[in-house]
Amino acid sequence: MNKALIIIAMILSHTLSFAQNNITGNITDQDNEPLIGARIFVPELNKTTMSDENGNYELLDLPNGKTKIQFSYIGYTNQIETVEINEASIKLNVTLSMTPIETEEIVITGGFNSTQHDNAVKIEIFKLNLQTNKSTPNFAEILTRIPGIDMISKGSGVSKPVIRGLSMNDILILNNSVRYENYQYSSHHPLGIDEFGIEDVEVIKGPASLLYGSDAIGGVINFIKEKPAPIGSILGDYNFQLFSNTHGLSTNLGIKGASEKFFGGIRSGLKTNSDFLQGNGEYAPNSRFNEQSFKANAGFTDKTGTFKLFYDYNNQKLGLVEDEAIEEIKERGRKNDIFYQQLNTHLLSSQNKLYLNKFKVDLNAAYQNTELTHFSEPETYEIQMKLATLTYEAKLHLPSNQNSEYIIGFQGFNQFNTNLNYREVKLLPDATTSNYSGFGLIQYTFFDKLKMQMGLRYDQKSITTQAVGEITDTLSFRAPLEKSYGSMSGSLGVTFNLSDKILFRANFASAYRTPNLAELTSKGQHELRFEIGDNSLVPETSYEGDLSLHYHINNLTLDISGFYNKINNYIFIAPTGETTESNIFIYKYKQANSSLYGGEAGLHYHPAQIKWLHFETTFASVIGKQENGDYLPFIPAHKLRFELMAEKEKLAFFRNAYVSVNSNTAFEQNNAAPDETNTPAYTLLDLSIGGDIKVSGQLMSLKLSATNITDKKYIDHLSTLREVNLFNPGRNITFSLKIPFGLTK
Repeated sequence: MNKALIIIAMILSHTLSFAQNNITGNITDQDNEPLIGARIFVPELNKTTMSDENGNYELLDLPNGKTKIQFSYIGYTNQIETVEINEASIKLNVTLSMTPIETEEIVITGGFNSTQHDNAVKIEIFKLNLQTNKSTPNFAEILTRIPGIDMISKGSGVSKPVIRGLSMNDILILNNSVRYENYQYSSHHPLGIDEFGIEDVEVIKGPASLLYGSDAIGGVINFIKEKPAPIGSILGDYNFQLFSNTHGLSTNLGIKGASEKFFGGIRSGLKTNSDFLQGNGEYAPNSRFNEQSFKANAGFTDKTGTFKLFYDYNNQKLGLVEDEAIEEIKERGRKNDIFYQQLNTHLLSSQNKLYLNKFKVDLNAAYQNTELTHFSEPETYEIQMKLATLTYEAKLHLPSNQNSEYIIGFQGFNQFNTNLNYREVKLLPDATTSNYSGFGLIQYTFFDKLKMQMGLRYDQKSITTQAVGEITDTLSFRAPLEKSYGSMSGSLGVTFNLSDKILFRANFASAYRTPNLAELTSKGQHELRFEIGDNSLVPETSYEGDLSLHYHINNLTLDISGFYNKINNYIFIAPTGETTESNIFIYKYKQANSSLYGGEAGLHYHPAQIKWLHFETTFASVIGKQENGDYLPFIPAHKLRFELMAEKEKLAFFRNAYVSVNSNTAFEQNNAAPDETNTPAYTLLDLSIGGDIKVSGQLMSLKLSATNITDKKYIDHLSTLREVNLFNPGRNITFSLKIPFGLTK
């Protein structure tokens, strides 16, 4: 694949003009004073530079065609410019205005490199940094700050995100825009992505099958890697965290550098946590977890194209909080000896963009391999299987102008599940899954205020499995299976800028999800239950309408959105009321026509007369019901969050100091599924304080925070700890340290 790309690039280089395409300019504030160290970022080229001591900048050797450039400076509005380059030098001066409110960003998850306000699909951006991150050893919990995002959890190490009541198979996880496949089908499996080296998280709430195919019926979470170092610099950072509740430690080191045409970086980290303490002070046996990660990237960019290579490795050892482990573990610890799962994941991806005058071509491919092992007693294997996935795509950006964008593309993946070393349990059979799809996208702007986006997609998917067990063993035998599915999906959306302050957005999308391997073929004990699949399941189909309003002025933003999602043949797992001969409860996958509806609201306010004070509140609500009136499982309670933050540019020896108080309220959840119980309401209080200091000329960022300050004993409706009568984590005090360092030419 890489050899082919190199040959293509060499051929194309002879057909392109060698004239210099440069952009230079000056960045100033509203008082015409130069902004030193403003960041200039070109997403398509993965190129970053900084303004010098006079506010000047330059971008050299750029390709022909239309591209977007983002200018940003802390405390100022982002400015996003669309530039048409055609073998010329361009002068582009930019003036940034001060603002206390975070402004819109360029997003990539919506198919186009567009701004948040330009995209007809509402895309939330959550920036990962010390100030906004919730201080917790659980990465998925950090994301719950976004309204409409919750998590299914089984302690601090095992958790999965939820979007508007849909989770696991119904939302798609992307690791830097690569479809992430690591046995995501179960609530007992982790997210599997390490937060270090990730700069932004982009979230699509609602169907996104048009862009990503099956499994995106409920939305997409895309973990975007950190931007490259500015041209001519080498940067790094060291991160260190201590967690009181889990006696946890997290440490991570990253280094990156860039020249005019080359860029790259490496990052490595370690996490270790003992069994967490519940709100009543008792430890949760076997909730311990340990993790190692390594990431590397390298790339090249010039006017012919951009070529990027990424490698991610993640090793997780996660205790299984189940009855057998609780009975056997007699003291708190951090080492995984018995009843734990281990996941080893390798992900290698190549992301490339070629520039052919007015045409652009994206050629992307990735290979990932996850090995999942369940241990019972020391060195006693229960389950051992491997999931290997090859994904690939080609997208052609057709010639367009300032008002239009046109994309046609092809995507596919081939996946192989293999049971290893003849282990005792074969939860899933050996299987091959293939998927091929074609799609088209159009975006067009009318009279500068109305932007329309529409598209259509067709997918063809096949699943083939091998037989498992002896035909005489009715408890475990599974016959071979061959399934084929064809599915259409599409969307139509508009954004209307009533004024510079008010934006309306409406979108209607159809989506689908095919039954996965676990839902079709499971037949075996999985932790606390015996799971049985159903090979007669048919694809889910979804039809969702979204409406939203965005209002902003200099010191206030308001967002209100609502949705209604009708899902035919919704797939879920539920108890049958029966048990096996060993008294294990039997669960079976089933289908029912269902609907989910609700919305989110958010207010962010900085008083004009008290600029150092910041107030933010969000509310999220979702209800999920079957056609027969029963409620769906794993639907979160209504959530209300308040944050009050005071910020000071200079406070004693601290720079950029802040203190924040947060409250998170989950309302009583009385809309429980037939196999669930109602959950009482609870309110949690969090406190954090932090800032930057210099010691011997070295800048350091410090943060001290406490979550669940009152050490409240509670259970969240989405916590699977209730299966073993345990509660969520109690009070946790976290110390965080980040030390940035670097050299600049």
